[in-house]
Amino acid sequence: MRLELESCVVRSFRPSDAGSIARYADNREVWINLRDRFPHPYRLQDAETFIGKVLAMDPETAFAIEVDGEAAGGIGFGLQQDVERLSAEIGYWLGEPFWNRGIMTEVLAAVTIHAIETHGLTRIYALPFEWNLASARVLEKAGYRLEARLRKSAIKDGRVIDQFLYAYAP
Repeated sequence: MRLELESCVVRSFRPSDAGSIARYADNREVWINLRDRFPHPYRLQDAETFIGKVLAMDPETAFAIEVDGEAAGGIGFGLQQDVERLSAEIGYWLGEPFWNRGIMTEVLAAVTIHAIETHGLTRIYALPFEWNLASARVLEKAGYRLEARLRKSAIKDGRVIDQFLYAYAP
């Protein structure tokens, strides 16, 4: 998959992305806003393992965010099953040097439409942590709506925290 956007390119991962992914992902400010399966510290081997898994996925649901010619982040969605099979959970991250440039809003909006059109989805949702107000703003700008505050629904960095439930349901 390849989406050429104004600020970046969203595309399939490549093995050659491992170095830049490891460089941008090895940042506590990135890690603190993601699920624990995203390691910290984040090493080259972590990037190589992740890219290997992504390249073996069928269907492809995880993509690199390329900025200025290098992979600077990622976005992916998890297709749900059973009675929730028309839904997907979306997650994303971007290297800190690229924050506050509107990149993630543009990427999220484009990948949301791609996911809906490609997989026949009726709903995509995200669960940012209570302190991640920047991600909440990105979701809102991309057309997602706040549906709920899930009280004490997660633990991150040793703290029990709330999550917000945002959804896009055209």
